[in-house]
Amino acid sequence: MAVYLDQILNWHRQQAAADKRPFEQLLEAARSASPSRGFAQALKSAKQQGPGGVIAEIKRRSPSKGNLRPDLDPSEIASSYEAGGASCLSVLTDTNFFDGSADDLVQARQACDLPVLRKDFTVVASDLCDARIMGADAVLLIVSALEVKELEDFLALAEELGLDALVETHSASEIETACEAGAYLIGINQRDLRTFEVDRHLARNLHPYLPSEAVAVAESAIRGARDAKELFEIGFDAVLVGESFITAADPGAAVRDFLSELQF
Repeated sequence: MAVYLDQILNWHRQQAAADKRPFEQLLEAARSASPSRGFAQALKSAKQQGPGGVIAEIKRRSPSKGNLRPDLDPSEIASSYEAGGASCLSVLTDTNFFDGSADDLVQARQACDLPVLRKDFTVVASDLCDARIMGADAVLLIVSALEVKELEDFLALAEELGLDALVETHSASEIETACEAGAYLIGINQRDLRTFEVDRHLARNLHPYLPSEAVAVAESAIRGARDAKELFEIGFDAVLVGESFITAADPGAAVRDFLSELQF
C-alpha cells in the first residue's frame, strides 16, 4: 500500500530545497502582514456558545479518492460556509497532491470574515512565513512529519507571527510530544496519513490523553452530525469536516443542516 505521507513530504522537501528566496525577506513580510483573526479563539467561542466549533474545508481533490470538487470557486464556497454557520475555514494549498493553491486561500479569506487554516504540509520555516503572507490565521503542524526540535521551533515562529498552530497527532505518544513542545491547539486525525485508512474510534480513544486546557479538534471520518455530537459530548472543542461538505450540492446548506442536528 502506498505510503502517502512519505511521498508528500518528500515532494515538499524537494520544493523547499529549490526555494532560493532569502528567508529574512520572507520573515519581514510575514511580520508586517495584516492582523490574524484568531483561529483558536473562534473555536473556543463556538464551544462556549454551543455544542462546538465546525471547521469547514475547501478541498479540490484527495490522493486516495481523486477529484472531489475540482472546479470549485473558493470565494463562493467560503461565503456559503460562513452563511451556513461554520466557525472557521480550512483551505488546502498543496498543489501536487490536492490541486490546491495559495490563491485558493487568498480568495476564500477575502470572501468572508472567518479565520482560515492553511492546510498544507509544513516542512520549513519559510512555509509559516508564506502562510502568514497569504493571509492564513493558522497553520498545520503534523507531529509525525517533524523532528521534535522542528516542532518546537515552528511553534515559536508561529507565535511570533501571530499564527495559531493546529498540531496534528495520531497516537498517544504524538499527543505527549505535542504537549511537551508547547502546543495548545491539538488535532487528532482519525486518518492515518501513511495509508489514508481511517479509524472512526481513534479520537474517542485518544481524547483522555489530551490536557484539559488544550483546544481539542477531531479530524477526518466525521460523516455527519451524529459523529460530531458524540465527540463534542466527550469534550472536543471542534471538528474538522471536509469531504461531506465539499461534495454536497450546496455546501453552505450542508453546514447549516449539520449544525441544526447538533443541538443537544
